[in-house]
Amino acid sequence: MVRFEDIIEKVASYSTSADLDVIKKAYVFSAKVHEGQTRLSGEPYLSHPLEVASILAHLKMDASTVATGLLHDTVEDTLTSVEKIEGIFGKEISSLVDGLTKISRMTFDKKEDREAENFRKMVLAMAKDIRVVLIKFADRLHNMRTLSALDPAKQRQIAQETLDIYAPLAHRLGVGWIKAELEDMAFKYLEPEKYGFLEERLEKEKKEREGYIQGVKAAIEAKLKENEIKGDVTGRVKHLYGIFRKMVRDDVEFENIHDILAFRVIVGTVSECYAVLGIIHSGWKPVPGRFKDYIAIPKPNLYQSLHTTVVDENGERMEVQIRTDEMHRVAEYGIAAHWKYKEGHAPESKGDAGFAWLRQMLEWQKDMTDSFEFLESFKVDLFPEDVFIFTPKGDIKVFPVGATPVDFAYAIHTDIGHRCAGAKVNGKMVPLKYRLRSGDVVEIIASPSHKPSKDWLNFAATSKARAKIRQWIKTEEREESLTLGREICEKGFKKYDLEFGKFVKSGEVERAAKEAFGLQGVDDILVNIGYGKISVSQFISKVVPAAKLAAKQQKSIFTFRNVIDRFKSAKPHPAAGVVVTGVDDVMIRFAKCCNPLPGDDIIGSITQGQGIAVHVRGCQNVLGIDMDRQIDVEWDKGEGLARPVTIEVICRNEKGLLAEMSNAIKNADANISSADVKTTNDNRAVCTFEVEVKSAQHLKNVINSLKKIKKVVKVERIKGGGAGDGEKRSART
Repeated sequence: MVRFEDIIEKVASYSTSADLDVIKKAYVFSAKVHEGQTRLSGEPYLSHPLEVASILAHLKMDASTVATGLLHDTVEDTLTSVEKIEGIFGKEISSLVDGLTKISRMTFDKKEDREAENFRKMVLAMAKDIRVVLIKFADRLHNMRTLSALDPAKQRQIAQETLDIYAPLAHRLGVGWIKAELEDMAFKYLEPEKYGFLEERLEKEKKEREGYIQGVKAAIEAKLKENEIKGDVTGRVKHLYGIFRKMVRDDVEFENIHDILAFRVIVGTVSECYAVLGIIHSGWKPVPGRFKDYIAIPKPNLYQSLHTTVVDENGERMEVQIRTDEMHRVAEYGIAAHWKYKEGHAPESKGDAGFAWLRQMLEWQKDMTDSFEFLESFKVDLFPEDVFIFTPKGDIKVFPVGATPVDFAYAIHTDIGHRCAGAKVNGKMVPLKYRLRSGDVVEIIASPSHKPSKDWLNFAATSKARAKIRQWIKTEEREESLTLGREICEKGFKKYDLEFGKFVKSGEVERAAKEAFGLQGVDDILVNIGYGKISVSQFISKVVPAAKLAAKQQKSIFTFRNVIDRFKSAKPHPAAGVVVTGVDDVMIRFAKCCNPLPGDDIIGSITQGQGIAVHVRGCQNVLGIDMDRQIDVEWDKGEGLARPVTIEVICRNEKGLLAEMSNAIKNADANISSADVKTTNDNRAVCTFEVEVKSAQHLKNVINSLKKIKKVVKVERIKGGGAGDGEKRSART
């Protein structure tokens, strides 16, 4: 356990004006309220806040932040109140503790809803004060370091969340060392066999590699001395997850990964950076296409450095990064290096260009009423790599890998995005789903009569583009439902020889909307009738006199809800095993775009003429549908029907391996419906199996069984994609 005295010494070493008394007071208070509490590992609970505070001190945070690290769990896990914290430590620290506590204390019916809303709250809190997310990083980092105390299922859940959210967010905010450590620890629990394999291979060659590093380091230092440049040279092996990701991305074995070594040269000035680059290229042969100038074009997280990959006389590759001391500080501490605090005051540098990404995300989230949609959109902007695109005037815009001309159009202006009819890249016409590459010059062709397409959601990559497309679609759907609802009401009232318009003018419709249905007004009731959330018969009963209702029996009128009624008992249920909240005996079908399995978190969408479509919550096709057309559904726990699902296995093309994979699937108690095998030029095989499984957990068992085969490189569940279910996309399981 870290010593409190070490924390105090560390803070004093970088801040002579730090209020060490408030840190000492926080330590005493935390020790008192956590007394007697232990962690699952058996350690005293106080060890956790001490470790969190130590990490924050390593980030060179101010005294208030370090004190909050010691206090961050006091309100959540003890009888302490936020008011008490404020009374003892003041408004600044109590506000930070309160922000962290609100994130943790939210309760939801479903785990995914909780995670999505917690993340949204964290983003909103960090916009108010970036220190909130830095404390969350420290908290998550120590929890990952002690993850072995939890059961395997919980380990995988936390590790996956860390890999999906926290590590990319640490990268986006520039805290490189936290990102790397989080990735490696998540990798350890998600892929223990592959992690162990890589760790063992690196350990075997450790001495030889350390000797090589020392040799290259000495050679670079000698060349710097020859040119009278003072610099600090270090060498290291790239972190395990980075090596693994490269193996998967390039589809190669460990033996074929040649650039696992990285060297860093830190000098005093920018001009010396470019001078060192010339020295490196004169001593070693540069690899074409592997030079990146992040000094001239910094990354969105303000990272600056020169990157080049060179080859020695034996053909060994190595990456060299060249930067100044200040650039290195930013690379190590990221956003923590930029945000300065005055006691009791807000951050000074909110206008810094490095936070434009965060400010934009907060603007876009205002258009998203659903937290799950916000989380999915935010994940898009956490991509670890960027592409740099030029406007026709030479301005540079940064996008995530996979961005398209549609993303570019919305980045210019929302109206340009809505009216985007085509695009030219480097002077040539390209499809709107063309994936942009660094250096592309993009010109958008806009048409006043053009409108966004729902299909754009299948390839748009940025949060802004996706949010604006969804907003437009929802507005259009609302207008259509408003028109449909009015038509339904006019026909319904006409059957009683009444004019709907007169009831609107009299205020009866608005009164019924507010009093009987809790809606805002006439438009809201019409939209709900158009969607099928409220039947026209329900509405008429609230505004038409009872005598009129008794005099003439109302006929069936079309709405989305009536569509549901039409399909009750009309056809066999192809999606048996799903229960629709508030509706019995209704036609249900599984959406092919995401092919949900028992155990997946699911949501239903009301369709016209086809009952209810069941999607995996978070499916891109659901995120584009207005929430008024969504309906809660859940799996019937009494059902255990097997459903087909497609998995893709990439493996070595060797005799007997197909039989081995078939046995692995059989041993996982699953049946193979069909199989297709294709070989590649690099002696690989791509095997596609359709297997019958009873749940998402059953599918995981099948995948894990296949992963145990040594010659299997990758296993993925394949989901259908696109509005027409024609395009396929893979999803990590």
